[in-house]
Amino acid sequence: MYTVCVRDHIMIAHSLRGEVFGAAQRLHGATYVVDVEFRRRELDRDGVVVDIGCATDLLREVLTELNYHNLDALQGFSGRNTTTEVIAKTIFDRLAAGIGAGRLGASALPIASVRVCLRESHVAWGAFEGELAAP
Repeated sequence: MYTVCVRDHIMIAHSLRGEVFGAAQRLHGATYVVDVEFRRRELDRDGVVVDIGCATDLLREVLTELNYHNLDALQGFSGRNTTTEVIAKTIFDRLAAGIGAGRLGASALPIASVRVCLRESHVAWGAFEGELAAP
């Protein structure tokens, strides 16, 4: 399996419900480094997994919808704890929709899976990885 990774970051605010979250139940900020790995079994005719520029642009567009927002106030997160894992899955879903819509070009449609990793610090991170539907 071949892999290409692109990186960006977001800064968000949110609060988490439940005693397990302690002080994080209060509104607080988080900065995430976001790594996205695109994987496929075979390279395209140009010898790449995906155009890195296009992948970077798509990631930036997806993250712009979250960046500098209070996730508690965004429609898609109503009634949900916006844990690192939930945010990673949300980013995955939005990237997968973009890939399916051809945002990375037709040669990127054979991407087999995508892994989204949110790094909150040098010692803690969460991720979601999923397969993409075959074209």
